Amino acid sequence: MKDLGTKTLETERLILRKFTLGDVDGMYDGWATDENTTKYVSWNVHPNKEFTKELIKKWIEAYDENAYDWVVELKDTQELIGNISAVHMSKKNHYCELGYCYGSKYWNRGYATEALKGVIDYLLDECEFHVVEAKHYSSNPASGRVMQKAGMMQEAVMIERHYEEDTDSYSDLICYYIKR
Repeated sequence: MKDLGTKTLETERLILRKFTLGDVDGMYDGWATDENTTKYVSWNVHPNKEFTKELIKKWIEAYDENAYDWVVELKDTQELIGNISAVHMSKKNHYCELGYCYGSKYWNRGYATEALKGVIDYLLDECEFHVVEAKHYSSNPASGRVMQKAGMMQEAVMIERHYEEDTDSYSDLICYYIKR
């Protein structure tokens, strides 16, 4: 495995790059305060821009240790639409888990699939990871379709791993993978 960290990636419509402190407003306004987005991720709506700024500072510092964390922007407008990151990783075992989120106004346009494909190609081909995985809650089947369209295969279903507060019910965690 080659531990290359985050490098700028370009797809047909997107640029995936390292976060900078200049991205605070874009992230805060674009998806960190979007309740439609945050109901499907492990974190809550950001309470203020200072919170977003401190989080981005941590991510920037992690680049020195070869973190894999991209902000996703539209090529034509430079508008920030989301992010994609290696949220868990075993460099020893050559695998990582990706997590991603996008502002809901950018859903259903193929951006998430395009970014995921770009990151998967980079991780498998250039960084030589053996397996890349991703997970989604059964209450968010659109995320599973993104994974499928990016070439990932369903591996497992973990029963009732996510509590849905608004419906007082549980959803399953569905695991996908792709390998070299």
